[in-house]
Amino acid sequence: MAQEITVVIDRQKCTGCGLCIEVCPDRTIEMEEGRAVVTGKRCMECGHCFAVCPAGAIEVSAITPESLRFNTFEIENRWLKWGDFEPAELVRLMASRRSCRNYLDKPVSRELLEDLVKIGTTAPSGTNSQKWTFTVLERREQVEKFGDRVGSFFRKLNKMAANPLYRLLSRLTGKDELGNYYRRYYDSVQKALDLRDQEGRDLLFHGAPAVVIVGSSEGASCPAEDALLASQNILLGAHAMGLGSCLIGFAVSAIKHDPAIKDILAIPSGEQVHAVIALGYPGENYQRLTGRRAMQPRFPEMSG
Repeated sequence: MAQEITVVIDRQKCTGCGLCIEVCPDRTIEMEEGRAVVTGKRCMECGHCFAVCPAGAIEVSAITPESLRFNTFEIENRWLKWGDFEPAELVRLMASRRSCRNYLDKPVSRELLEDLVKIGTTAPSGTNSQKWTFTVLERREQVEKFGDRVGSFFRKLNKMAANPLYRLLSRLTGKDELGNYYRRYYDSVQKALDLRDQEGRDLLFHGAPAVVIVGSSEGASCPAEDALLASQNILLGAHAMGLGSCLIGFAVSAIKHDPAIKDILAIPSGEQVHAVIALGYPGENYQRLTGRRAMQPRFPEMSG
């Protein structure tokens, strides 16, 4: 959480309405002599006070206007009121986004990738820490090099998993992680590795020309949640901008278990990786929406 106070209130413009005090989560602002003043010593730099002020009397220097300026489109600087958007269209966008596993041989521009990262940062984060990180591979050859390293990791893992002795040792530890991997993933991973070696087929990134790796740096209160919320924004933004996307869980697993992969990606050792997103222009189209398995929400009666 940020401690430096970067909120500045223009007393000449302030009308004393008190709205900024109502929305401030850190109680950093109080009313003195009919005007709002900064008195606290903690600030999330969330921008609630800036956004709510009807007189435009508040600035938060830590917040850059550039974060909402995009290369490939413009947005209206007007807050959408609660309910001021069609929920049907929102759900249609979310349901239309599908994991894409066929991409055209067409590069994605750096400008568009930069916009997607900015879209990611519009997500909420715990205590507004914004400790997410984004590593962008913008060329297919970079994606292929990344894929080679991930493939090397799974070749070693499959070799271990195929050995009954190693599986026995894993089971004796009480976790049986290697045995679970062998039963669930060994065959499909081996097939993918063989096809990569024999036919050059990319069943990891599916031929995607770009990848965004979403991680977190130290200091976040809930780093995984923050990164995954940003990732969902990127997935939805990609669909709206004409791109296909796919979360690549095998790549995340490889990075977590083989720290050397971070070196080729120039990711600092202290960062955690939570999502790897393949991106590109889709080579597939669909005709209708599909649903999900039936879900029964739980409504507990909280007695006592």
